[in-house]
Amino acid sequence: MSERIEHTAIIPIAQAGQRFDRALATIFPQYSRSRLQAWLKSGAITVDTTVLRAKDLVCGGEQVRLSVLLEEEGAVAAEPIALRIVYEDDSLLVIDKPPSLIVHPGAGHAGGTLQNALLHYDPRLAGLPRAGIVHRLDKGTSGLMVVARNLTAHKLLVEQLQARSVKRDYLALVSAVVTSGGRATAAIGRHRRDRTRMAVRQDGRAAVTHFRVVERFAAHTLLRCSLETGRTHQIRVHMAWLRQPVVGDPVYGGRTRLPKGASEELKTALSGFRRQALHALELRLVHPATEQAVGWHSPLPADYAYLLEVLRGCR
Repeated sequence: MSERIEHTAIIPIAQAGQRFDRALATIFPQYSRSRLQAWLKSGAITVDTTVLRAKDLVCGGEQVRLSVLLEEEGAVAAEPIALRIVYEDDSLLVIDKPPSLIVHPGAGHAGGTLQNALLHYDPRLAGLPRAGIVHRLDKGTSGLMVVARNLTAHKLLVEQLQARSVKRDYLALVSAVVTSGGRATAAIGRHRRDRTRMAVRQDGRAAVTHFRVVERFAAHTLLRCSLETGRTHQIRVHMAWLRQPVVGDPVYGGRTRLPKGASEELKTALSGFRRQALHALELRLVHPATEQAVGWHSPLPADYAYLLEVLRGCR
């Protein structure tokens, strides 16, 4: 389903002498500069019925008209996949993602993803980049994600993520007895040999993970991790680098660690947990429409809760 956007505005006299693209960013602040520039190049933005270039200077007082049809992106098909929706309004959706659900199509999984499900739930999302998905969770990671439902919300949510003002807290069960909380600040980049993995690299991108101890077990620790940045696999890479890998992590976790004298139930529970024990527990942000601070909490999925129950019984 396509959607047409129509706006008219007058360039303030105070902006006389400015470049047209800068004036556009002022009078249409709800859209990103890159999107406005793309619309300008396509002829969707006119001034007094003529088309200006981005570098042209304005005099002030011109009438600007924006008329654009948001076309569906790519060939991602809508699929009737059940979603657990924690919250929704005209600006955003908050989804509680199960660990089995992949966020968007990629190599080896053209369908069956959150993006496919979102397009079925709200066909208007086809006009947004990746159906409004502004951040992701790895397959195997459960918990909260926010999805934008219009371009204004998309721009503002992306800006909050870039400004590191979105608060995302995770529960991570790690294979180590951690004595105290701390902060991991190692930069992260693509692995030099295995391009499907990430790694700590001096020439990587800045990455900061805060963590504190929630509960200790005989050979494991439950941590609450807060992301200051949002690098791919960030918590998983940082915990493995600290030699306290996330339990069940198929990429960075290493072999299963069993406490001395572990019961058969615990051995079965740990060896049978075949995904990273990572759950997006809390999400906090500023609502893009109301500008009020809002937040949500997600309970642990059943498999994760059961693993913790078994660990508690074996201390």
